[in-house]
Amino acid sequence: MKIYVVGFGAGNADGMSAEAKKRIEECDIIVGYTTYIDILKGYFPDKEFIETPMRREIDRVRAAVELAEEGRIVAVVSSGDSGIYGMASLVYEMTEGTGVEVCVIPGITAASSGAALLGAPLSHDFAAVSLSDLLTPMELIEKRLRLAAEGDFVICIYNPASRKRRDYLKKACDIILKYRAPETVCGIARNIGRAGEEYKLMSLAELREFEADMLTTVFVGNSETRVIDGKMVTPRGYKNV
Repeated sequence: MKIYVVGFGAGNADGMSAEAKKRIEECDIIVGYTTYIDILKGYFPDKEFIETPMRREIDRVRAAVELAEEGRIVAVVSSGDSGIYGMASLVYEMTEGTGVEVCVIPGITAASSGAALLGAPLSHDFAAVSLSDLLTPMELIEKRLRLAAEGDFVICIYNPASRKRRDYLKKACDIILKYRAPETVCGIARNIGRAGEEYKLMSLAELREFEADMLTTVFVGNSETRVIDGKMVTPRGYKNV
């Protein structure tokens, strides 16, 4: 009895690891969020799929566990990396004590792929923070932002806005601006690895006014981040040795 928890990257075939492709091909059935299944159907048309909408993650994993217990080889898929804001932890929680083996297959997360589009913003210490308060209290999100900003971490922001959270990125910038200069180099990457892919550099003050969405990943530089030949770069410090 086995479940593969597969991170398949941003969504294009080039960004999917060879291991991710291999494990998905080995599986009898693929379980995932509707948007992700729509992507994977184009690459694995002969597979059987189970899809559920957002906020039905528990139902999704429960179905995968039941199928694994029946002897089916199952892949639970996440975009990016399944262990970074993905499904891996929930699969472990729901297979505890069942005897179902869990095998996590890493993928290229939005932090890595978005950073590559922008240049090299994550070359030094950084923190990743999601602005989604669906599962995390906003007070805790604000605390994490505040401490990351005070610690001069580069900050990678996931889920910066949605239809119900239009002003969350602005609120995050207001917190960070208490510790960072308005001209701090920032960047956004959107639709990474998909049609309409784009990226843009801007200051922290400009980022405060930027209208992001759930397809956007945001990068806030630290005190050393600068623009080199049109790219966002955080020096590691090698030239200072």
